[in-house]
Amino acid sequence: MSRKSPTPTALRVADLSQTEPNGFALRPDTEALSQIAEELELSALRKLSFSGSIKPLGKQDWQLEGTLGATVVQPCVVTLQPVTTRIDVNIIRRFVHDFELPDEEEVEMPEDDTTEPLGQWIDPAQIMIEALALEVPEYPRKGDVELGQMVHAEPGQKPMTDEDARPFAGLGALRDALKKGET
Repeated sequence: MSRKSPTPTALRVADLSQTEPNGFALRPDTEALSQIAEELELSALRKLSFSGSIKPLGKQDWQLEGTLGATVVQPCVVTLQPVTTRIDVNIIRRFVHDFELPDEEEVEMPEDDTTEPLGQWIDPAQIMIEALALEVPEYPRKGDVELGQMVHAEPGQKPMTDEDARPFAGLGALRDALKKGET
C-alpha cells in the first residue's frame, strides 16, 4: 500500500479514525477556482466550499457527508449574457469494500448513484468537483428569455415556417377538400 498521497487533499483510509468523524473543509483559492472553472467550462467560479465528514459505515465501509456551496457564472443559452447561479446541496457518498462491477460491456446505472468502490484513498476535493459538475445547470437562461423563431426567405418568396415544414401539416386541409368533393 502506498503511503504517498495522490493529491494534497486525499485522505488515506487506513489512517481514518474508526471512532470519531473525520472532518474536512475545502475552500479553493483563486487560482484553483480558475482551474476548476476552466475544467467545467464555466465563465467564472466565484465561490466554492465543501465541508463535512467521513464516518465509518459498518466494519469496512465509509460514508462521506458534506455540504457543497458554489456560485457559478455561465453564458445564457439564448442571449449569451452571463447567468449567475447559486448552488447549495448536500452530498453523500458511500465507499463500499466489496463493491463489484459487472464484467459486461454495457452496464445499467444502478438506482443508488451514491455508492462507490472503496480504495486506499478518499479525496474530498475530487468529490467536490464531481458534485459541482453534476449540479451546474446544463442550459442556463437569463430571466424568462425564450428562443424565438427566425424566418428567412429570398426577396419575393414566402418564408417557410416550422409549421410549414411538418410533413403532415397539409393533410387536414386535403381531407376537408376531399370531403367537400364527395358531397
